[in-house]
Parts: sequence; C-alpha cells; structure tokens
Amino acid sequence: MKMLAALFCFTLGITNCSFAAEFALSSPAFNMNSMIPVEYTCHGKDLSPPLMWHNIPANTQSLALVMDDPDAPGKIWQHWILFNIPISLTQLEAGTPVPVGAGQAQNSWGKAQYNGPCPPLGIHRYVFKLYALDKVLNLSDGVDADTALNAMTGHVIGTAEWIGLYQTL
Repeated sequence: MKMLAALFCFTLGITNCSFAAEFALSSPAFNMNSMIPVEYTCHGKDLSPPLMWHNIPANTQSLALVMDDPDAPGKIWQHWILFNIPISLTQLEAGTPVPVGAGQAQNSWGKAQYNGPCPPLGIHRYVFKLYALDKVLNLSDGVDADTALNAMTGHVIGTAEWIGLYQTL
C-alpha cells in the first residue's frame, strides 16, 4: 500500500508526500484470522497470548487492550481489559503479568484478569483491539468493564486489531 502511495506521489510530481506508518497489532503465536493455540485457552494453560505492536500514533499517552468474543450468544463477551499500558512498551509476552502502571478491568466473568477462549459450540472470533489514548485513564485496578470502556470515550486517537479463532474440541 505504501509503495502504491509513493508511486502515486512520484507520478504526480509531489515532493513533500509523506505517509504515516500504520498502527499495527500482531501475535507471533498465531496468524491473523487463524486458530489460537490451545495453551492460550481454557482447555490449555489459559495464558494470555504474546502480542506486539508498532507505530503508536503521535500524542499517545497510554494504551488499552480489549479482547472480546463478538460471537458469544446474547452479548459481546469480554475476556480481557487492560488499561494504562505504558507507551514505552511494544509487546506483552505470553502469560505476562500486568505491566507496572497498568490496570485491569473486570471481564465478563467479573474477574480483573485474562480468561482465554472457551466457547460453548462452533468457531468463535476473538478480537484483540489495542487503543491509543490521548490520556492516562484515572481508573483503579478491578473497575467494571463499562466504567473502563466509558473512560476511553473521546480519547481514542488510534486503534489496531488482531483476530484469532477458536472452537471447543
């Protein structure tokens, strides 16, 4: 895409053409839209998967990560809400403890922690969405999900996402 944009600028003779690199999230444990390994699910060790990101938008003051299952029956099921991730970090290792300065909100089980995929039936999508925020959120560890998500409203300056799949065997 960047190559195409650069070619466009060159063709039109635009010399001050610049393109910001895209804010991106990925996991070395599984490809986009592929199966999440069992060790990151309720059928394995239930570890949070390794995640990495790059090209955080300018003026970002903190990051928030939300993992949810939009295919859960009845409502979106939140598996993990991590907020106030320091912008100095560029990754979370598998099973990582909460980074210093960060906090966790309650997931749909009412727990302030990671709970991996554990769908009832069929293949479910698990969306990891990383939010670049223009402020550090004034929240306490263990707040309810709605409070954490509402605190982000109006402060999101960029998002990146990675999607994994899982089904109960």
